[in-house]
Amino acid sequence: MTRIKNMIYKLIKPVHIEGNLSNLTLAIPRILCGIFLAGYFGGSKFGMPWTDAEQGLALFQVAEWFPEDVAKFGGLFAMFPLFFAWMGAASEAIGGVFLALGLKTRVASFLIVCTMLTAIFFQKWDDGLWSMLPAMGFLWVAMYNLVLGSGKFGLDYIIARVMNNQSSKDSIPKEVMV
Repeated sequence: MTRIKNMIYKLIKPVHIEGNLSNLTLAIPRILCGIFLAGYFGGSKFGMPWTDAEQGLALFQVAEWFPEDVAKFGGLFAMFPLFFAWMGAASEAIGGVFLALGLKTRVASFLIVCTMLTAIFFQKWDDGLWSMLPAMGFLWVAMYNLVLGSGKFGLDYIIARVMNNQSSKDSIPKEVMV
């Protein structure tokens, strides 16, 4: 159990960055990109509570047009279009929420990086650089957060502190704690 706990701790613990201004500089793009991904980009493809009722999407349902677009990428995408459409839309909508909250930031960032690379190379490549810019922006923000974690202004930071305090209490003999 300790081994699993240590692995989870290492996965969520943000890189220590001195100063609130530096942490705020890391948090603002993370929060904004998470909100844009969840609210606009993911929400238009994936049924979420905030998805437009006009879309007619049930909770966690992928828009009908999206698997068709994904199938056009060919290869594995053509073999499993619904799976890849669901993963892409979920990484934007759900991953965007996690990114905005700074919760499981590295996991969400990894999924967003995969989705944005797919969007850049399979969907937007022939349309030129200008059409790639949104995906590239989300890619860069997700890459920074994949490496650095949520920073001080994210739930991962709070969870890591609680886990660290709990593990230090566990390692202190009970006689000393009384």
